Amino acid sequence: MSVVVIGLNHRTVPLELLERTTVTAEALPKALHDLIGRPNVNEVVLLSTCNRTEVYAVAERFHPAFADIRDFLCDLAHLGPEDLQAHLYSQHDVAAVAHLFSVAAGLESAVLGEHEILGQVRSAWSVAQQEQTARSTLNQLFRHALETGKRARTETGIARSTASVSYAAVEMATERFGSLAGARVLVVGAGEMGEGIVAALSRTGLGDVVVVNRTFERARELAQRVGGRARPFSDLADALADADVLLTSTGAGAIVIEADVVERATAGRPMLVVDVAVPRDVDAAVAELPGVTLLDLDDLRDWAARGIAERAAEAAKVGHIVAEEVGRYAEEIAARQAAPLVAQLHEHADGIRRGELERFGAKLAGLDDRQRATVEALTRAIVAKLVHEPTTSLKRDAGTPRGERNADAVRDLFDLT
Repeated sequence: MSVVVIGLNHRTVPLELLERTTVTAEALPKALHDLIGRPNVNEVVLLSTCNRTEVYAVAERFHPAFADIRDFLCDLAHLGPEDLQAHLYSQHDVAAVAHLFSVAAGLESAVLGEHEILGQVRSAWSVAQQEQTARSTLNQLFRHALETGKRARTETGIARSTASVSYAAVEMATERFGSLAGARVLVVGAGEMGEGIVAALSRTGLGDVVVVNRTFERARELAQRVGGRARPFSDLADALADADVLLTSTGAGAIVIEADVVERATAGRPMLVVDVAVPRDVDAAVAELPGVTLLDLDDLRDWAARGIAERAAEAAKVGHIVAEEVGRYAEEIAARQAAPLVAQLHEHADGIRRGELERFGAKLAGLDDRQRATVEALTRAIVAKLVHEPTTSLKRDAGTPRGERNADAVRDLFDLT
């Protein structure tokens, strides 16, 4: 049984293709059941963010599972295997574990060390648990991944400075616009990313912020955090006409801001548009409008790459933490694999002890309760000492060739099946 990961991310595919494989929160349960229904997938968690779509699975055989998951991703993207396979990466066993731990620690993000990914990993696992597609193996793996991500952020400075896509979007907008002081800022979307954008804006002290969202109450709640205003989604065109900077990430899964709407709203005046949604919220044709600058996740990645060198030393520390945690996870799995044989050995030895006490029952009949308790404790202690060394050896060497030899020897010597 192997743990495998198969996916694509911001490093392996252009944004256009990443958009086509994105799975929305609403579509995630159906996607999980699609995957678990395929013949070579035993457990599955699907992680889909603005930077990646990755399938983590437990499989009997790697290559058939790879084909099942590849076909699922091809169905999402409406592409044939020959068009998508070159963009996919895959890992199994220890390498797959190391990849997930690196993702949770922020080492695989466009914004190095960003903290949003930890919540996204937790959410993906939670949905898989609810849909009962993650069971013992993936539950243990993802629990350990979250511990690794928390440790990376607690013990290193990887999350200092710009540490989320939403914060980076605001910083990039500030740099491009010169200063947001005096700018009229429109935020479209009040989900997790929109909340992060508003939180980042609050640090700038900017007061003239308008939040538009399909759920008006949510928009009003976010706007109040920065002393701004909320407007219903039906007012989007008018809100655009009053904005100098647009920051958008709705998670709608389709274009929500068309080029003709922006053209009427700007009428040739300057506007900065930062679209960090995947799939994108803003029609790409907006970039051709006079006076309008359109930035998306590709631009954000290029911008964020400049800050990677500043956190390179912290990234190296995180790499050491990931390696340590991968080793610890491997030890836990090995011990878990040895547990059934260890339990068999102890049960076998204790069965012999109980049998001998029964055989000598007549000779022990004259013992009082205190003496019987002493004999019971003495015989249990002798058995425990006798099986201690083989037990320790089985646990220590589990998962290695030596461990397999030891396990076979124990089964033969004690006639265990």
